[in-house]
Amino acid sequence: MKNINLTWEDIFARINYIKKKDKITPKTKVFGVPKNGMILAGFLGAVNVPNPEEADIIIDDILDSGSTKKKFKKMFPKKKFITLFEKDKKIDWVNFPFEKNTEADHQDLIFRLLQVIGEDPKREGLLDTPRRYIDAFKEFLSPPEFNMTTFDVENTDEMIVQLDIPFYSFCEHHLLPFFGKGYVAYVPDKKIVGLSKLARTLETFSRRLQNQERITNQVAEHLQSNLQAKGVAVVLKARHMCMEMRGVKTSDTNTITSKLLGSFRSDERTRAEFLNLIGNHRNLA
Repeated sequence: MKNINLTWEDIFARINYIKKKDKITPKTKVFGVPKNGMILAGFLGAVNVPNPEEADIIIDDILDSGSTKKKFKKMFPKKKFITLFEKDKKIDWVNFPFEKNTEADHQDLIFRLLQVIGEDPKREGLLDTPRRYIDAFKEFLSPPEFNMTTFDVENTDEMIVQLDIPFYSFCEHHLLPFFGKGYVAYVPDKKIVGLSKLARTLETFSRRLQNQERITNQVAEHLQSNLQAKGVAVVLKARHMCMEMRGVKTSDTNTITSKLLGSFRSDERTRAEFLNLIGNHRNLA
């Protein structure tokens, strides 16, 4: 993934192209979507109107997820909606020259979020919340790097199991935490790995915006890829605050996911041994 830093030359070249393509004249009424769309609308040499109802064209800075376009098209289906740029999947972020993209800008986003949810960001308890919130996510989303150091072994096919590995993650749908314990096992072929690396692997894939199913799959596949084991098994048990704090509001409810590879999937005895070690799915510790 990469960042794109646009220059003023890039922007004016695109604006001139849009003016010709969409036949924008000094009489065309344009509404710019706050806030970058408003800035760009000012360069079109058209009539800038204060609300989309009056506009011939609605303009935004960039088409990313498409949610803004869908919203405006739903509210104003007869209005023409254009964007200056479209971000493809290979681009992580687009920086406009009028965006400083500083720490203060990032905190301002959280300041506005607090306003959106009905809070007063200027009250004493929230004065430093934008900075703390961003710092907390930066810390959480930056798990320590580690080397998946392996050791060659011979004539071993004993199951290696690690139980009750704590993990924490954030639901990508609601940005609320889910957390629990992991149960990881593998049957080595010619390689083993330090026990701490099993917990490190789970931590690495957990400390992201995630869902539990994906973490389970990623941990199992990563271990299989690095160890070339005869089999890998991963079971996660977690409580989801997006389900306990909102929605159905069911407290103390656990979700269990599993991924079995190699001998854990194909050999019933291996699978049974693993499940006996960690307890059945109703009674995971």
